[in-house]
Formats: sequence, structure tokens, C-alpha cells
Amino acid sequence: MARRNRDDDLLLEEDELTAAFLGDDDAGQALDDTQAVADPAAAGAVPTDEWDEEEAVLPGQLAVDVYETREKLVVKARTAGVNKSDLDVSIADNTLSIHGTLSAGTEDDVENYFVQECYWGEFSRSIALPVPVKEEDIEAVLKDGVLTISFAKVKQDTVKKIQVV
Repeated sequence: MARRNRDDDLLLEEDELTAAFLGDDDAGQALDDTQAVADPAAAGAVPTDEWDEEEAVLPGQLAVDVYETREKLVVKARTAGVNKSDLDVSIADNTLSIHGTLSAGTEDDVENYFVQECYWGEFSRSIALPVPVKEEDIEAVLKDGVLTISFAKVKQDTVKKIQVV
């Protein structure tokens, strides 16, 4: 049951708070702190010796900006550190695909990482383009670590009269 503090703010009891985060079905299965520490498998943790190394290596997903101007559709992606030769950009059925590899270089003498936040390796992104484009009129430019792909938009009449028969 909820209770109020001095400032009339609504406070949740512990069981309600657990139910709010876990959902009503899981509220009865909540573990106290001693159970979670003593038995991580009971808390749903997967032991590291059961991880499949191949499944853990997934390509990163490239972040993009997609916008339009009056004449063009533009896709921009931050690809700093990627060589043009390591990029594969294609279009099929109004879907843009970008694949590439971000190389960290050779660091064979590293014994231990203290922080490793940068993504190195393969990345990809497929985007269903939101407007029809002319697939024969595309420009892709890699400059200052930003990949910019510009598409000429297909001109469409604003209103098309349909005759009912």
C-alpha cells in the first residue's frame, strides 16, 4: 500500500516498488539481497562458462541521421576511423545497407584493459528509406569521419485523381 511523507509525495511500499519494476507476475519471485549474491543463477544470471563465444560476437549497429530537403533525402553516419575501402554501401528495393569495419590497429602487447568502451570490428545498418528515391542518382561522400549519402527524391504529384468505374 502507498503511504505519504511530510510533503504529501506518494511513496511506494517495498512490495509495490518490486511489482512496479518486475511486473505483477514476477513480484512474488523477487529475491532478497542475500539470495541474489549467494546464488546468481537463481536471479537469472547466466554463468560465463555457458556463453557461446560465437554468439557474443555480433556486428555493431551504425547510428545514422536521416533527413530530407526539398530536393534530396540525406543519410549521415559517423564513421570516424573507417577507410573508404572498408565501407560497403548498397541500395536495393528502397533499402539502404551500410557495412564496414572499424580497425583498432595492432595492439599485440596489451596485457590488460582497464576501460574498453570503443567499438572495434564489423558494423552494419539497413534502413528502409522513408520516401521514394532515384536509385541512379546517389552521391556518397566520406569526409572528416562522416559518411553522407544523398539521394534525389522521386517527384510525386501532390494529388492524383483516380477515376471510379
